[in-house]
Amino acid sequence: MTMLKPLSFAAALGLMSTTAMAQEVTLRFQHFVSPKSANPTHFMQPWADKIEADSNGRIKVELYPAMQLGGKAPNQYDLIRDGAIDGGWVIPGYQPGRFPEAEALEMPFMTTKSAEEASKAAWIFTQKHLMDDFADVHLIAAHMHGRGLVHKKGPAISSVDDFDGLKLRGPSRAATLLLDKLGANPVGMPVPAFPEAIAKGVVDGGVITWEMSPSLKLDELTDSHTDVEGEQSLYNLYFLWAMNKNAYDALPSDLKAVIDANSGLEASAWAGRAHDTGDVTGREAMAAAGNEIATLSAEETDVIRALGEAVISDWVEDVSAKGLDGQMLIDDARAAVQVTRSASAPVN
Repeated sequence: MTMLKPLSFAAALGLMSTTAMAQEVTLRFQHFVSPKSANPTHFMQPWADKIEADSNGRIKVELYPAMQLGGKAPNQYDLIRDGAIDGGWVIPGYQPGRFPEAEALEMPFMTTKSAEEASKAAWIFTQKHLMDDFADVHLIAAHMHGRGLVHKKGPAISSVDDFDGLKLRGPSRAATLLLDKLGANPVGMPVPAFPEAIAKGVVDGGVITWEMSPSLKLDELTDSHTDVEGEQSLYNLYFLWAMNKNAYDALPSDLKAVIDANSGLEASAWAGRAHDTGDVTGREAMAAAGNEIATLSAEETDVIRALGEAVISDWVEDVSAKGLDGQMLIDDARAAVQVTRSASAPVN
């Protein structure tokens, strides 16, 4: 019996050492929408589950919807950077002018209506132009949503003239610039404020995706939904899925490897597919509610496209005056989109 005691003590020491090496981490990630909306359902939660599985349970990612950990949606980047949260979902465009290079991806008719394709392009463009902009966080994915369209009270948009005087919510500088060119009165606001703004008559409607429509109750708050004709989206929005840099750096190398293996191009594409999935079910929900669903004619779409080109020209002039090469950014954004479109094209 006396010989077993030191052996048991040594075994205990070994167990303590193994436990210390097998560090367990809980990461708190926050977003600003309903947990039932498309990205949390089809990307964020599956991503969190995969991180836990790939780390053999050593990393647990807790997701907090609707800004439950505090702060406002436009401040998400700073909350992550400052360590108030370990990670989360960011829309850089919620802080107009802070990340101007990212706006190139959000220009009218820049991306296709496939969020997966657009998200791959977003990651390519981000790697080339934006890593310095986001150097004070640890970037996991950069992605886009799917088709952006107009949701409003009353009948659908049938011509550019119908935009005249409408108060329409826009999520980003690029979107509000386009709405202004169309003759509407753009009102910039984050998505959580949109339903109340419609209900109280602050806006007549706004531009947003199909996938967000059910969680925002747009089947009840709006009457019509209008898309443009063709493969390109009226507008798009750029997102980040990111971690606090210190939280990432504090991980042991094997757990960093788990995060790294679930980051980058494929993670960005995964986030985009979540929006594509949600767009299908969102459109179905609006149709089931009896709302009017319309697509502008090719002729009217061409008029809007020309106004979109004017927005791009104005943007290039504006950012170039501030020291950026605006035309290069637009050209590179278009090139990234073309690369992903070509890669997605079927082989005959």
